[in-house]
Amino acid sequence: MLRQSHLPTFPGHRYFCFPASVGLYRDYPEHRVYRAQGSLNEFNLHFVAAGKGYVELGGRVHTLHKGDAFLFFPYAEQSYYSSEDDPWDIRWGHFYGDKVKEFLIERGFQRSTLWSLRQLKPLEDAHLALLQEAEEHAMLHETKLSALTYAFIVEFMNQAVPYASGGGVRTAERIAELLPEIRRKATEPFDLAYWAERAGVSVHYFCKLFRKATRMTPLAFVTLCRLQYGKQRLMEDPDLPVRQIALEAGYPSASYFDKRFREHEGMTPTEFRELYRRTGPFI
Repeated sequence: MLRQSHLPTFPGHRYFCFPASVGLYRDYPEHRVYRAQGSLNEFNLHFVAAGKGYVELGGRVHTLHKGDAFLFFPYAEQSYYSSEDDPWDIRWGHFYGDKVKEFLIERGFQRSTLWSLRQLKPLEDAHLALLQEAEEHAMLHETKLSALTYAFIVEFMNQAVPYASGGGVRTAERIAELLPEIRRKATEPFDLAYWAERAGVSVHYFCKLFRKATRMTPLAFVTLCRLQYGKQRLMEDPDLPVRQIALEAGYPSASYFDKRFREHEGMTPTEFRELYRRTGPFI
């Protein structure tokens, strides 16, 4: 299966970023690309959704699996190809923009060509949205194309970690699947051992995987969920005592809720509520 959409290059780079082409190849073992150094003036981002393939860098062949990715800067020599016995499902986008190189370099993405993804689905969703827009409307909606390209780039940057051969996204997926349920139950007493058992790993390894998947500790994630719940209750029920909201949010006392709230929001729950009362709904 081949899906691809190629777009014209706009002169003058009117947008921060814009796609040159976007697509996917699936069940296509013949996929093989070589570009000599200096031949392509575009950024080239690929990620593996399934199967496996290979990237050649400096005379060495690297095997990429589900959850691995590669990013070539403009004018770089490029050599990559699908496995014949287990063809990769490869998703890709080429893009350009005057400030994109500076944007990526400032965040350290020039230090490597190969990356692994903490979570695959968010990048799949961002890529699919860009591909569908390009297929359905070509370049008719310029600003939307640019915005979707930016979302694709930033989602990759958010999910990318240094390449680990054979690792990829598979270990982090176990945690990602639990996150919605952990968020729903965040106001209940947090039992780390229970969630580690749910993931089928030790407590130590659960914490390691959780940090890889979210870039925060399990407790930090639960704290954010509780504070979000607390903020919502403070706005929706202005007459409910703060101590009651603290208990509902999972905190044993109003003072501890107050401390955590101040650390994250820069004000107490009461001050937040008063600000809401003075300014009206946050719209």
